[in-house]
Amino acid sequence: MTKYDYDLIIIGSGPSGRAAAIQAGKLKRKVLVVDRRDRLGGVSVHTGTIPSKTLRETVLNLSGWRERSFYGRSYRVKDQIRAEDLKARLHMTLDYEVDVLEHQFNRNHVETMDGVARFVGPHEIEVTADAGDTTRLTAAKFLISTGTKTYRPDYVPFNGKTIVDGDEFLEMAEIPRSLCVIGAGVIGVEYATMFSALDVRVTLIEPRETFLDFIDKTLIQEFTHQIRENGVDLRLGSAVEKIEDAGKHVEITMSNGRHVRAEMLLFAAGRMGNTSALNLGAVGIETDHRNRISVDRKTYQTSVPHIYATGDVIGHPSLASTSMQQGRVAACHALETPTLPESPWFPYGIYSVPEISTCGMSEEELQERGIPYEVGVARFRETSRGHIMGLEHGMLKMLFSLKTRRVLGVQIVGEGATELIHIAQAVLNLKGTVDYFVQNTFNYPTLAEAYKIAGLDAFNRMPIPDEFKVRKSDAAEPAKLAPKKAKQA
Repeated sequence: MTKYDYDLIIIGSGPSGRAAAIQAGKLKRKVLVVDRRDRLGGVSVHTGTIPSKTLRETVLNLSGWRERSFYGRSYRVKDQIRAEDLKARLHMTLDYEVDVLEHQFNRNHVETMDGVARFVGPHEIEVTADAGDTTRLTAAKFLISTGTKTYRPDYVPFNGKTIVDGDEFLEMAEIPRSLCVIGAGVIGVEYATMFSALDVRVTLIEPRETFLDFIDKTLIQEFTHQIRENGVDLRLGSAVEKIEDAGKHVEITMSNGRHVRAEMLLFAAGRMGNTSALNLGAVGIETDHRNRISVDRKTYQTSVPHIYATGDVIGHPSLASTSMQQGRVAACHALETPTLPESPWFPYGIYSVPEISTCGMSEEELQERGIPYEVGVARFRETSRGHIMGLEHGMLKMLFSLKTRRVLGVQIVGEGATELIHIAQAVLNLKGTVDYFVQNTFNYPTLAEAYKIAGLDAFNRMPIPDEFKVRKSDAAEPAKLAPKKAKQA
């Protein structure tokens, strides 16, 4: 047998690389994680998931956003919110995340190395450190979890200050008074709505006529109404024709003749697979037009069986949560260890203001497949917890099969949506029906009570099951009374 330096080398320490490394460590295999940064965590910890969600929480807390329905739109926890205020909590959170990750690696005997990795043979990589030193290492198996990087087209004059991409946005020196966001994908929508909550004048531009197309249309209509009410100028259906750096502000010309001026421009229209430095040609792996890698979705093997790929670098669904599961499954398969498969239904979470989260199929998918269904809807303002929290908006929508009564999909927009969705996920994966929500008791008062309301809404309009139908029997019919005799005079 060939002797290798490691059983598994993982390139990238994001969510999937982290999960794979810890799984391999628990299996007592010799594993190495190579990352180009000197701090572990990848894009998720340093510029993506954790920073953006930390920023959202900071914005909502300092602005007093959650209390404005009680105390008015002028209510503030902190009158003058500066960029330093947003960054303070951010850096504390990132430091903690890195510390936890380093501790997990140490506890599971996972080795790490800083530098840029590239393949030089089927079982060999070369790692180049910042100082220029190179090290060659071999492994029986490899896992590519290098994630993605921002898409930076030539027609955008990025300058790192007033015209930035998603990674540079967090390094702003001061909060702009006006912001233009190009790209109404998940990242663009999250940042646009966050800064709108800070009372920054935000224009969100999307060249297509629609946005977030994987979300149920009813939910998008509700969301669109809310963000416009919150002050976001949403412009759909017109591409950007020209972007001009005018020094202290940015000029944006659109193809429909409209014009936007803002102090800062965030370009958030797509990301590319971070694979250009890997020299994948040396091992015969090809990438698509976005530099992403194709894999077997059950094992996460690439076209080269001993090389695996997981996380954002393989494309959809590009979620930190699913990436962790992919890393675990890939590590187990690579190390020939049986494991539980991924669950069929997983939740999407968009940390905008308000939040959006979905699990299962949308109403449009059910219509395309010709599945007979019923809808149950609950508004957060219908719950006592919603009154206590001062929620004026927010809804939960559930879809049920008319044939089997099973839950087929759940969509939520509003406060706590990304937490509430896990109830739906559990019922979906356990093949539960509308009856679950009618039978079961939810804590009162809670927002989770919306499940009961939506469940009853659908239940009352669905066909009554045979066992609950009321049937009249001859024996149960009341006896006819004989007419009374008239009193004699």
